[in-house]
Amino acid sequence: MIRTAFRYTFGAAFALILLVNQSAMAHGGVVLEEDRCVINIGFLTAHFTVYQPETRANEEFCEDIPDVTSSVFVMEYLHDFLREMPVDFRIIHDVNDVGEFARWEDVQAIDDLEAVTVYYQPPAIEANGNYTADYAFAEKGTYIGIVTARHPDGEREYNAVFFFQVGGPDLGTIPLFIGLLLILQLGYWWSNGGLRKLRERAANSKTS
Repeated sequence: MIRTAFRYTFGAAFALILLVNQSAMAHGGVVLEEDRCVINIGFLTAHFTVYQPETRANEEFCEDIPDVTSSVFVMEYLHDFLREMPVDFRIIHDVNDVGEFARWEDVQAIDDLEAVTVYYQPPAIEANGNYTADYAFAEKGTYIGIVTARHPDGEREYNAVFFFQVGGPDLGTIPLFIGLLLILQLGYWWSNGGLRKLRERAANSKTS
């Protein structure tokens, strides 16, 4: 009986973790298409990949990156028009806890963007269609990446905003939720005579 209770508990917890992982597969301006990450910069798109060569060799990450170390962000332009645009890249702390729902409006609402910026790469035109940025993270946490592409006419710009985590996911209240599930399941088992039945089963096994 107790095994059944634990089985249901961990089954529910595992389902919850799966849901969390599925929701983390794509955040904001980055989506997963045909096993490759694509970042949407307005109506423009680029393949998006993160590498951690010091600890993960050539392993590719879509957004969330596991280690607190040097990380290389790579964009391969899918629109030739991007080759003509100055593109910059900024990383900020997720100070308002907007998480995966981060949007450009959330960035605009920050009073002092420079104060929460941990990395900024000035605008650059990459005529070869490959944009890279390298930053060594100093601490685990949640961040927001911001890509801005400026139209050659200087009057228009396009943005991509995406949330990501460094150093593993923040489980938040999940451990507490699992603990509550355990308590509820054990309480149900106890109230339905689980202990008594367990003792009776043990006594019967000794006499048989």
